[in-house]
Amino acid sequence: MLNRTLTLLLTALVVAPLANAADKVPLKLELPRPLFAGTPRPIQLPNLEPARAGKRPDFMVPAGTSLLSKGKKVTSSDSLPVIGELTFVTDGDKTGTDGTYVELGPNPQWVQVDLGSSAKVAAVVVWHFHSQARVYHDVVVQISDDAEFKKGVKTVYNNDDDNSSKLGKGSDKAYIEDYQGRIIDGKGATGRYVRLNSNGNTSDELNHYCEVEVFGTPAK
Repeated sequence: MLNRTLTLLLTALVVAPLANAADKVPLKLELPRPLFAGTPRPIQLPNLEPARAGKRPDFMVPAGTSLLSKGKKVTSSDSLPVIGELTFVTDGDKTGTDGTYVELGPNPQWVQVDLGSSAKVAAVVVWHFHSQARVYHDVVVQISDDAEFKKGVKTVYNNDDDNSSKLGKGSDKAYIEDYQGRIIDGKGATGRYVRLNSNGNTSDELNHYCEVEVFGTPAK
């Protein structure tokens, strides 16, 4: 009897992780064509991640994950963008050419996607501006059911290493923009609203968004 119990326990310990692994699938993204060509100027930042060599590893998400943000309403801290429209952020066009991105004013700014209902977020993918090698400062991604982001706020990414945006000091790495966009782990955070903050970039003081994609499943 004891041997049978031990066998069942060991089987459960082995099978459970395999079942969980089987529930994960690679996130499928439609990527724009690369725009940047040539040798980028050196960028020096204390928290800049090293350049990646080769293909980006697959990002695994729960089976059944889908794109939730396409065509959804976008609001912003800058109600009158310098260039473009806020609708560009979720219109599906991430090419990055003129007329496909929105440009917000200087200093800390944010864009916010209303998913329409609460969702369990698996990933947030952002394309700021990829026709030039640059780094956007103080990128902070937050999720909440509160449109004002005053309560129930979950921060899933923060590379503001000196708290200059007053959203808390982060430990995530800054990164150089490219056509693949940045995949940010949603960590299963639940919320209706996804807010992305930035504070200018290494080329100028403005803030840009070509596209934001939010992937997840409806909250139960």
